[in-house]
Amino acid sequence: MEARRIFVVDDEPAVLATLERMLRASGYEVSTFSSPSAFLDAAPREGVSVALMDLSMPEMSGIEVQDAMHRRGITMPVIFLSAYGDVPSTARAMREGALDFLEKPVQESQLLSAIQRAMDRAKAEEQRRLSRSDVEERLSRLTPRERQVCELVARGLLNKQIGVELGMSEKTVKVHRGRVMHKLEIHSVAALVRLLGDRSDA
Repeated sequence: MEARRIFVVDDEPAVLATLERMLRASGYEVSTFSSPSAFLDAAPREGVSVALMDLSMPEMSGIEVQDAMHRRGITMPVIFLSAYGDVPSTARAMREGALDFLEKPVQESQLLSAIQRAMDRAKAEEQRRLSRSDVEERLSRLTPRERQVCELVARGLLNKQIGVELGMSEKTVKVHRGRVMHKLEIHSVAALVRLLGDRSDA
């Protein structure tokens, strides 16, 4: 079964304990942190996970932690919890990419619903990351000349046109084109265009 991991960040030990019990009972793997900096050091940059974070903490605010996550390339969805929520903080949190903002004490059903939405987003983002990684791995198999042929084929140029562009015979273009298709594990120009499109969406 796929691990569903939640990182809970709150400076109140009682809150951490309560949330950990609730989330573990719902089948999640849970890591708790009373220190935002400890969370930032432990947070993964890959995989399916969600951050459940207090907005007001003495070491640094939830907003500051979120900013630090962005700088470090930590992309997991963030759900903020706060007993002191205010409109400006909520607006900024959402603008910076927070998925949800819940006030303490939060109802279990409300929290679990928000976490499920966050997990769905995290899974979708991980799939996109893996897809981009696969594309880059395949493209890395190409020689520089094959890469040039690949780009020109994707632009719709015919073999003869590619030969003129790169100063090679049409026969040589055909050889390179065949190697490109084989190394990229595709069988049509349409598939090549889709593959490079997936890469450009990164």
